[in-house]
Amino acid sequence: MLAREARREDAQAVLDLMAGLGRFLVESDSAAQEDVFLAHLAHPDAMVFVAEVEGAIAGAVSLWFRPRLNWRSVEAWIPDLYVDRAYRRRGAARVLLDACAAAARERGCHRLSLESGHERLEAHQLYEAYGFTNAGRFYALKL
Repeated sequence: MLAREARREDAQAVLDLMAGLGRFLVESDSAAQEDVFLAHLAHPDAMVFVAEVEGAIAGAVSLWFRPRLNWRSVEAWIPDLYVDRAYRRRGAARVLLDACAAAARERGCHRLSLESGHERLEAHQLYEAYGFTNAGRFYALKL
């Protein structure tokens, strides 16, 4: 199992995985959604990693580097992480988190944060075992 930066040709596999997050606005087979993926790859403050097992993409994560007014260093933020059910509990999420943590350290970030839905209890256990702490609440206003 290894993590690597995503490439253009990974678009469909990554988008199929992200559809597994259950966000109804994601159409994994649309040209518009592929454009979103390609924009992530091209953005200087974004990275996408995939976990690969014997040539198959087992999971994917997006990572953003964002400035904060109350910090002099940038924060690394994971908005999306998903591992295919067939590859769970085999280390895919850990190699993805390792890749994100390494990239964040390389950029001099003061922390790596992520968001996770209330119902994703299995993921919460993984994050806490990895060393993340529940550091607050996340609120959203639908526009």
